[in-house]
Amino acid sequence: MTSISTSTAAFYDRAKADMATLQKRAETLEQQMSGGNKLQRSSDDPVAASRLRVLSRADSLSNIDKANSDRANADLTLADSALTTFADYIGRAKELATQAASGTLTTAQRAGIGYEIEQIHGNLVALANSRDSNGHSLFGGEAPGDAYALDGAGNATYVGTPSAGDLPLGDGQSINRGITGPEFLNFDLNGTPTDLLAEVKALAAALQGSVADPQQAARDGMAMLDTGLEKLTTGQTLVGSRLTWIDLTTTRRTNLSELRADEQQTIGGTDLAATIIDLQQTLTVLQASQGSFTKLASLSLFNLIS
Repeated sequence: MTSISTSTAAFYDRAKADMATLQKRAETLEQQMSGGNKLQRSSDDPVAASRLRVLSRADSLSNIDKANSDRANADLTLADSALTTFADYIGRAKELATQAASGTLTTAQRAGIGYEIEQIHGNLVALANSRDSNGHSLFGGEAPGDAYALDGAGNATYVGTPSAGDLPLGDGQSINRGITGPEFLNFDLNGTPTDLLAEVKALAAALQGSVADPQQAARDGMAMLDTGLEKLTTGQTLVGSRLTWIDLTTTRRTNLSELRADEQQTIGGTDLAATIIDLQQTLTVLQASQGSFTKLASLSLFNLIS
């Protein structure tokens, strides 16, 4: 009798264990369908879980690189726009210098042109002290404040750092996030190092009577402004090439991100169609098992031996 009771208990235990396994399998499949992940824990597939962690870390680093890229792109775009405005101002100053170089103008008329160029100088200084996307100096390198400071005589002096600093873009690539004032405002004039801001100020003063021959100063100013425009064009080319490089690295980063996403889906993603079929089969087996158990448990033999 003891043997029969033990066998009966074992039958029930096996039946419950089998149905519990099937029920757990069905629940797991349902979780995979709802969450989209076929790995619920690392122990499900340690190798796949390890690879997914590597891909996740790569995504995190890529997000940092993207943030750096976005900042560099914003700062360089601001610099490019400012350089275009610089060129517009210098173009206007050249038009005025050309007028002042004419022998038909009176001293008062040249002085009036000099005053307008003086206003342009003030606008150039303000533009040179523009701010970047973080509110820091756009053309002052890594200086937090202004790139240029004015002394008591109105002369602008560069007070920024030598470089704007590099930002990593991933895969060992980096980009200089900006351009400093001296990189596009400084040049040699007749063999003497100078800068565009100082020369524009000097031209304005010359046309207002600070030199004996304002007309000749206007002629000299035209050549100086041409040199300044060339320097600005070089600066715009530099900024444009950096923006292009950012575009290239962004495209590569996007492609790599898509490849990682595909691999993550392949390794850890749920194949919805296959999972639905597996769930249906599991539920069918579970229902069959429950039905068989119910029928076997209701047989009179079990009633007699219990």
